[in-house]
Amino acid sequence: MPNRLFSTVLALLLIAAQPAALASVESASPLPLAPTADHGQTARMLHGLLSSSRYHYSPRPLDDSLSAEIHRRFLESLDGQRLFFLQTDIARFERYRHALDDAIRMGQVQPAFEIYNVYRQRVAERVAKARKQLEGDFDFDREENFRYDREDLPWPADETAMTEVWRQYIKNDWLRLKLAGRKPEQIRKTLDKRYATLAERVGEIKSEDVFQSLMNAYAEAIEPHTGYLTPRSSENFNIAMSLSLEGIGAVLQRLDEFVVVRSIVPGGPAALSGKIKPGDRIGAVGQGEKGAMQDVVGWRIDDVVELIRGPKDSVVRVDVLPAEASADGPYQRVTLVRQKVRLEEQAAKSSVIEIETGVPKQRQRIGVITLPTFYQDFDARRRNDADYASATRDVERLLAAFREQQVDGVLVDLRNNGGGSLNEAIELTGLFIETGPVVQVREAGGRVSVESDRSRTVAWDGPLAVLVNRASASASEIFAAAIQDYGRGLIIGEPTYGKGTVQNLIDLDRFQRSETPRYGQVKLTVAQFFRISGGSTQHKGVVPDISFPITLDAEEFGESSYDNALPWTRIPAASFARQGEFAALLPLLESRHRERIASDVEFRWWSEDVARYREQRIRKEISLHEATRRAEREADEARRKSREEERVAAGLDAPSIDGNADDGLNASERGIAEMVAEVEREQADERPDALAREAAAILADALNTLKADTQLAAQVHANGERREGAWVGLID
Repeated sequence: MPNRLFSTVLALLLIAAQPAALASVESASPLPLAPTADHGQTARMLHGLLSSSRYHYSPRPLDDSLSAEIHRRFLESLDGQRLFFLQTDIARFERYRHALDDAIRMGQVQPAFEIYNVYRQRVAERVAKARKQLEGDFDFDREENFRYDREDLPWPADETAMTEVWRQYIKNDWLRLKLAGRKPEQIRKTLDKRYATLAERVGEIKSEDVFQSLMNAYAEAIEPHTGYLTPRSSENFNIAMSLSLEGIGAVLQRLDEFVVVRSIVPGGPAALSGKIKPGDRIGAVGQGEKGAMQDVVGWRIDDVVELIRGPKDSVVRVDVLPAEASADGPYQRVTLVRQKVRLEEQAAKSSVIEIETGVPKQRQRIGVITLPTFYQDFDARRRNDADYASATRDVERLLAAFREQQVDGVLVDLRNNGGGSLNEAIELTGLFIETGPVVQVREAGGRVSVESDRSRTVAWDGPLAVLVNRASASASEIFAAAIQDYGRGLIIGEPTYGKGTVQNLIDLDRFQRSETPRYGQVKLTVAQFFRISGGSTQHKGVVPDISFPITLDAEEFGESSYDNALPWTRIPAASFARQGEFAALLPLLESRHRERIASDVEFRWWSEDVARYREQRIRKEISLHEATRRAEREADEARRKSREEERVAAGLDAPSIDGNADDGLNASERGIAEMVAEVEREQADERPDALAREAAAILADALNTLKADTQLAAQVHANGERREGAWVGLID
């Protein structure tokens, strides 16, 4: 990929598309998987919830039509790239096409497991053949292309066709390593291990993973944002929402047969002990002061995590193999007391960008708040804990610091913020307006409620802008839409994701009064939200006032990419008073933006990379001709060097936005030292953010212009009046 921007975008796409069943790992020759009694009970409960308008906003009856859709989605969750099943397999599974509805309704989901067991067998067979193919040679002088995106293609017709698909697949892997300078025997060894590991990972999948894939195929066939979470997935979701967990404060990663410490959470038990560091390998885990040590080498990462997590103030012992030690080196036993650990990495953060704009030049200080998600610790809030995690509370503290620092404007960065708590979106909006409606919510029965900010406290009443991109969704869109509808601030960036629905989590254990987690949770779409101006963000998203180049089209990433998403619609507007109107200001801001980015090398590079990435996505294939690929690689290297020279000539101190050349390796193949180095680079990363800086410059331009032109400022302010929350102080 050209740079980190696109690596991040691609990672988002892969995460969204990856089958739940492929997320976890058992033994080399596992027995066929089968559903449990709990799976049957859970399936029946989900049928009751998803087929009733009492619970779901747009329920569908579980009939043969829906069964066919579940069947298609389940197969694609297993083999979306058509690399394992043959058309004969798909024909064999045809008998289940109109049978999954009855299976789910009766809680007898064995058909899905029969499909999965065939899939696991096909993976093992294909990997064995792929490893055999590595013994041959490849003709890299042959002109041919490798189709790396196969989701729209049919499954291979027969074994000959599948072997040809894998020949190109392997050839591409080999060529990447060859271009990175590796010798044939090194390449053969690396790929042999890579494919063997693939089979091992699939072979270690558990029945709960298969069941989750089936239930998500059912849920998502009804509506894209309905889903099922196993008890383990539910725990991870709650951790992500609350930004806290009870454990030792170590982020883990799997490398080969070991689970390795990728990073340490500051302030957690592991960090405070000083005895565990990034790169250390975990060999065994024991509970309490004297519990038996369990060897965890070769375990699934989530199984190891489950052993290490535990109640606050409880003791856990961990045997670690230091990063610098050999694989047969001595382990060190570390005893830790688990504590509640706050995951600050995903919490709101602040920085200040200094901008010079205007003629004559004026320096403005723009405070930037980066908010990765709208988090809230729901349980802690229900308990009335004084320090419960809350995006709004954290942002409010950052705004107070900005006031003390006397920044001139505030930019809220919501890029890649996929949403979170609806309540947090409402309360966060309330930090920037006095009182009033924020979002309208329509329930399944048609009743519309207006959710409002009722606090008269305004944390920031000065100049405001919001930076968004295609991956800004849900709660991000509620906040951005409200700020835009009120005329409270400028919206800058790309059109947002276009998700206009509301989900609730239902704990299935409560239905069965289970005291221990057994059945998981279901995420139900229960309502649709609308802007206070009456329109929906569904499909359309929030369209910025000042636009940046679009990285991904709505049809390939966004609500419009789903074939069963709810349609766009609108309802009557709520009663609210606009605080500003930027229409007269926008042409001037747009003109200055265009003029500025024409000479901004970082923004220009980003725009060029966007265009190149979009062109690559359209192709969906890559050349397997060595000279062609080498020329492309050399062109990328020449581009990188040219940019470095241009950067130096422009007097830019920060490093280039370009990433390193492709080394052909997967993340888990780079070894302990490389992993630690990568983490250190990420933590020390000071690469310029051209988009945040340009958004800050646009806000500074607006501020300077309105200060200098009182007539224009009067047009921007609603009715020409000075109003609370409408950039107070710009009109005297």
